[in-house]
Amino acid sequence: MNFEAFTNSLSQAVPSKELSVYLQSLWYDGKGDWNKAHTIIQDMEDETGSWIHAYLHRKEGDKWNANYWYTRASKSMPHYDLEQEWEEIVKALL
Repeated sequence: MNFEAFTNSLSQAVPSKELSVYLQSLWYDGKGDWNKAHTIIQDMEDETGSWIHAYLHRKEGDKWNANYWYTRASKSMPHYDLEQEWEEIVKALL
């Protein structure tokens, strides 16, 4: 699946079963369901899960918690908009 197909799939009711748990979380976030996205990713403590978790807390406005998760992901909190970060993560995982 490429980025265009992923974003087009946001018009569906549920994500493709082919998507990894990471992309499922980002898919729900792309649909505007932050809570579902967070529920999916909150127990994924590897670097990829931590990166998504960080992004979600940054989006929530909890900068302290976001910074904690960025550190766990071996990343710095970006200084660009959330939409760009979402796209960056999705593209990295596709």
